[in-house]
Amino acid sequence: MKKTVIGIGLGTIAGIIDLILMLIQKMPLNACLSAFTMWLVIGLFVSLIDMKINHIIEGVLIALLVFLPNSFIIGWNKPGSLLPVIVITVILGGIIGYFVNKYAVKS
Repeated sequence: MKKTVIGIGLGTIAGIIDLILMLIQKMPLNACLSAFTMWLVIGLFVSLIDMKINHIIEGVLIALLVFLPNSFIIGWNKPGSLLPVIVITVILGGIIGYFVNKYAVKS
C-alpha cells in the first residue's frame, strides 16, 4: 500500500485512540477535534518525511514537533496535564513511525 495511505490511516487510528482518552476525561469538543486532526497531520508527515534516522525516533520527533504549539496552550492552562499528553504523543508517534515504514511500499 502507498506510504501516504498507511500514514493517514495510522494517524486516524492514533487520533481515535487519543479521542477516546480525551472523551473519558470529558474534554471539550474543540480540544478533541484539535487532537484528532493533529494525529492526521502527524500520520501524513511521517509518511512524507524521511530523516534517514531510526523510524521510531523519526515518528516521535515529528509528533513532538507538531504537538509543540499545542503544548504552550495546554501548559499555560493546565501544566499538570502536559506530562501525560507528552507521553501519549511519544508512544503514538513512535508507533506511527514504526508501522508506516514497516508496512508501506516505498514510492
